[in-house]
Amino acid sequence: MKYFIAIVVILALITLINILLESHKENRTISFSNYRIHDKRIRKDIRIVMISDLHNAQFGDHNKDLIKKIDLIKPDMIISAGDMIVGKPGKTVDIASELLNDLGRKYPVYIGKGNHEMRTSIYPQYGDMWEMLYNNTKDNVTWLINDSIYLEKYNLKIYGLDMKPEFYRRFKKLYMPDSYIAGEIGEADDKAYNILIGHDPDYFEEYAAWGADLSLSGHIHGGLMILPYLGGFISPMIKFFPKYYKGMYECGKSRLIVSAGLGIHTLKIRVNNEPDLVTINLY
Repeated sequence: MKYFIAIVVILALITLINILLESHKENRTISFSNYRIHDKRIRKDIRIVMISDLHNAQFGDHNKDLIKKIDLIKPDMIISAGDMIVGKPGKTVDIASELLNDLGRKYPVYIGKGNHEMRTSIYPQYGDMWEMLYNNTKDNVTWLINDSIYLEKYNLKIYGLDMKPEFYRRFKKLYMPDSYIAGEIGEADDKAYNILIGHDPDYFEEYAAWGADLSLSGHIHGGLMILPYLGGFISPMIKFFPKYYKGMYECGKSRLIVSAGLGIHTLKIRVNNEPDLVTINLY
């Protein structure tokens, strides 16, 4: 029996070492996800780069490698689905601020809050993290905090939903009333193509019911490990095999694109799940 236990322990250690080595490699690599969507309301073709969940990750000095890859894509705009920072007391906002400013000087950048930005803006233990991030970037990027912007050139309207903290509860998805989203950001525009930045993809059905033609989410980090035939393993909400973890999904005529994110906080594990730089071509 003791030999069996020893073998199990050795195999477990080997597995753990392999996971850590693979995570070390993958966290320093950038993969590309590409999506194409056709809609007759789009007046002019548009290429969007979507970034999400940077969590203070750096690819090259001052994120120059990431910026170079974005430049190669030649986007018309950049949309961030939030969590550019690590929302923990004492953590820096400088990495996210520098990247957003560098991108904002080159491209139109529209950004919504993730749960990390949300909690730094409402809880006193985070000090002035949110004020520093917002004030240091507001001149170069457009924050959509329960707000929207209409881009007449494309007949495109982008909304940023700043969800309340209860909707990020662990273990269980909280019921979202039908009136909640409209109460925060107003009704969807019935003549434009509506893009909703909603950080948590668990609420895709609610986004679709509100009127989002395309919802952009992150938050799940690809489920840390993407397992063959099973998908993402676990979400930050401590849900195993989340329904929406990476890729494009449909609900009626509405679509959701989930980024696996660029960085990870706390458990920096990635297996078969490289940092995700997303391109969306709207025609």
